[in-house]
Amino acid sequence: MAFPDWLYPLLRPILFQLDAERAHRLAVRALQTCPRAGAIPAPAAGDGHDALRQIIWSRVFPNPLGLAAGFDKNAEAIAGALALGFGFVEIGSVTPRPQAGNPRPRLFRLVGARAIINRMGFNNDGMEAVAARLRKRVRGDGIVGVNLGKNKETEDAAADYETGIATLGPLADYLVINVSSPNTPGLRALQGKEPLVALVERARAARDALSARPPLLLKIAPDLTAEDRIDIAEVALLHGLDGLIVSNTTIARPPELDPVLAAEAGGLSGAPLMAPATALLRDMYRLTEGRLPLIGVGGVASAADAYAKIRAGASLVQLYSALVFEGPGLVRRILADLPGLLAADGFATIDAAIGADFR
Repeated sequence: MAFPDWLYPLLRPILFQLDAERAHRLAVRALQTCPRAGAIPAPAAGDGHDALRQIIWSRVFPNPLGLAAGFDKNAEAIAGALALGFGFVEIGSVTPRPQAGNPRPRLFRLVGARAIINRMGFNNDGMEAVAARLRKRVRGDGIVGVNLGKNKETEDAAADYETGIATLGPLADYLVINVSSPNTPGLRALQGKEPLVALVERARAARDALSARPPLLLKIAPDLTAEDRIDIAEVALLHGLDGLIVSNTTIARPPELDPVLAAEAGGLSGAPLMAPATALLRDMYRLTEGRLPLIGVGGVASAADAYAKIRAGASLVQLYSALVFEGPGLVRRILADLPGLLAADGFATIDAAIGADFR
């Protein structure tokens, strides 16, 4: 067994002595190295559970659990992440030009709340470097989504997404328009109906110009008004989006957070995001009438959390922050426990459980 459950609790105090961003870089490097050394065994399809297998967007997902964007920004550790058991991996956010991001420190652990605050600011190597790494992969060797962002200085945001789609679209199993990070000035304003329609139309035209057309998704913020939610659902259904990712980090600060760390600017993820992100997911499933695949993300730290997202309308589920506190063995624990939760409610497959809260 590559990552026994007893090992990470011993390593965690050591890692938590390091700056959070440095610890993150070590984790990425570990996943780069381990698959080559054979330290992580490749999982069987669905991690041995046929009930977890799905076909979405004509792609076979061996299980519904994915690694959220933000961990592997530069497509450096895809093989290692898939070897942990993830059914798919989303890289990025990737911008057309390389970008350093915001000044450090910009990543903070809120240990008592099992949460993270980040204001990274789309730091990444740029689309050309990422494309070079993706070209070295064998297509079909795991499902990889590409999360696209805009450069901080770009005024015509849609132009950056068009450029990203043209360059990275041919290398992606799906594409994500990220307009919901709180760490790029003005980005969330693109979720308004009028700018969103214009952006989606241009992004879809860029996608449709590709010889192979990957699904085009939109990642939304949890901090949306009721009117915003209605508008986004309408845009998604009427303007050809293939799915939604619900949701990004929140700018809200629940009262239970450490007040010193809560004062840090940035997006909050982890356990405090589970309830609001799932409520938004439920809302978007209702507003889109279950007609679009939704990816539920935010606060997932157990099979019960993942199952709650599925029952609320998620076809797929992602996590990232929980790995900081639970370690890489969390992936296989969730996959081992999920079939039992399905069976307890009388569901033979994930498909049968999607949106069950509405039935």
